[in-house]
Amino acid sequence: MSAVADDAPASAPPLLAVDGLVKHYVARRRWLQKPRPPVRAVDGVSFTLARGETLALVGESGCGKTTTAKAVLRLVEPTAGSVRFEGEELIGLDAGRMRERRRDLQLIFQDPYASLNPRLVAHEIVGEPLRNYASEGTGTTRGAAGRRERAAWLFEKVGLRPEALDRYPHEFSGGQRQRLGIARALALRPKLIVCDEPVSALDVSVQAQVINLLTDLQTEFGIAYLFVAHDLAVVRHISHRVAVMYLGKVVEIADRATLFAAPRHPYTEALLAAAPQPDPRRRPERVLLAGDPPSPARPPSGCRFHTRCPLAQPICREQEPPLTPRPSAGGSEHRVACHFR
Repeated sequence: MSAVADDAPASAPPLLAVDGLVKHYVARRRWLQKPRPPVRAVDGVSFTLARGETLALVGESGCGKTTTAKAVLRLVEPTAGSVRFEGEELIGLDAGRMRERRRDLQLIFQDPYASLNPRLVAHEIVGEPLRNYASEGTGTTRGAAGRRERAAWLFEKVGLRPEALDRYPHEFSGGQRQRLGIARALALRPKLIVCDEPVSALDVSVQAQVINLLTDLQTEFGIAYLFVAHDLAVVRHISHRVAVMYLGKVVEIADRATLFAAPRHPYTEALLAAAPQPDPRRRPERVLLAGDPPSPARPPSGCRFHTRCPLAQPICREQEPPLTPRPSAGGSEHRVACHFR
């Protein structure tokens, strides 16, 4: 894999600003059944994303990464909070204006098999967003011939051959299908693409190809990525900044170099220590966490990580630590939610 530049894009007004984002799921109450507490999938997440930048959301399964990404796109309606895109508030936006905004907000799905319509050929899949917006007079390619020409150009950009335009999804390999999904996401020239674990279903060799492709496309078109992932090796290669989530909250956020070289939160340390090392001669010290993650329907009081944290003290059970700035070697942003780090 080829690494992205060490420095994030120059400071400027953020493309995306998320503040206090909350998504709670309330269980349907049946007759004579006691009310159950809501599932706090996302519980006060805040971050910014600059133009042309990649912010990775990492954490174990169930921490709220994908729900955060879907709430940003309003694929699920947030319970509370603010999502501002280019300074415009998306939460509460009417359906017509939100449709216009969706031209700039696209999604690459995790599963390259289930995310493509098996009844459409490849150029129809890529041209579907163009067809949906063709009547709105916004410069979108019109007509079947124009959409096919645009699809052929996109195929070239993502590394697919023109003769594959008339193939059905089942005629592609897994990596080719994901390239097809990337071409579809690029069709409307978006400014932000949410990548929901886009390489987790692919072979390792194909993962490297797709990650390099995403990096090249970002360089060429200036796209910003909100990148949801489990694989820290992938995150290390593609991200500019990394936000670590635990039980619906961000517990640490820093630029890539700082987070991997000097993590501060005990949960981040445990995540990095659990990642496999390519050099068998290295014997990193394992940070073992006790127990299982608590239920998001009944999160612990105070710091949500205190039930598994080796540094936990009485204050951790009583007070929730805010996400506060910490000094870093390069002077870049580094925020940690911990009383002792």
